[in-house]
Amino acid sequence: MLKKIAYIFPLLFSLVFNILGQTKVGTTAANFLTIPIGARATGMGGAFVALASDATSAYWNPAGLVRLNGNEINITHTPWLVGTDLNWLSIALKFGPNAIGVSFNQLDYGSEEITTAQNPMGTGQKWEAADMAFGLSYARSLTNRFSFGATVKYIKQQIWHESATAIAMDVGLLFRTDFRGLTIGMNISNFGHEIKMKGKDLLQPVDIDPGNSGNNANIVANMDTDSWPLPLAFTVGLGMDVLRNKGWRVTIAGDATHPNDQKLYLNFGSEVSWRETLTLRAGYNSLFKEMAQEGLTLGFGLRYPIGSMVVSVDYSYMDFGVFNEISRYSLNVQF
Repeated sequence: MLKKIAYIFPLLFSLVFNILGQTKVGTTAANFLTIPIGARATGMGGAFVALASDATSAYWNPAGLVRLNGNEINITHTPWLVGTDLNWLSIALKFGPNAIGVSFNQLDYGSEEITTAQNPMGTGQKWEAADMAFGLSYARSLTNRFSFGATVKYIKQQIWHESATAIAMDVGLLFRTDFRGLTIGMNISNFGHEIKMKGKDLLQPVDIDPGNSGNNANIVANMDTDSWPLPLAFTVGLGMDVLRNKGWRVTIAGDATHPNDQKLYLNFGSEVSWRETLTLRAGYNSLFKEMAQEGLTLGFGLRYPIGSMVVSVDYSYMDFGVFNEISRYSLNVQF
């Protein structure tokens, strides 16, 4: 069984890198799907594919859902760029060697009053825009070392009366080696069909023969928009505890990600935990990424049992270049 598993990793690696052989910056839609989720993972620079072990595994690597110690709920809020808000909610339930999860990911652009040439002070109406994805995940441990998982996502982008939808899938693998608990993780995210905007505002009156005064000058035409691929990405990562005793744990991790619209880039991170109660984190995000604004990440977490539950509160900071800093806030409840 393990020999068969060993062949899976290089096969997937070769397949996906053949698919992602070109650099096509700015040619994908629904890029909110690439915004990192969770204060713990982002505090470690986003190097989390091999360490995924909480309810945010539905985003990072669905195979990690079976590594939960119990059922979990994770809520994360991120004040994102230029006044937008990124919100995440996931619930994971574990049943022996199996686990299931549901997740909701939303980028809210807010609303703004509509103005026209005739009503420069506003029409009294507002337009809104939002991106969202609903996910259903399943994971299973095949051995005590190997697990796999998948997430099926319904994706929707909407701006006023126009919207676009798509179905996509994430597939993840985790393999724990004999070498000091070194774990290898792999994840293919957002594998699905292209997405295309449709809506009633694309229906416009057109005069197909403006030189003829006797024709119908208001024939309804449907403006056809282009289809765009989803931000497909392949990630492989390593993670291990370099120190673990009754009081302290020191963990390091590194990820390599190759998206279909960028060159390969690296994420690195570490966390130091005292009695699994107070944790400090640091990392670096998007090393070698073209025109990257991301960089240094820092974070901390507090974990405390309350009755039959274990509550964790996490915060992360990311240096985001010309956009200054990004903060993320997470609440994780294990029950």
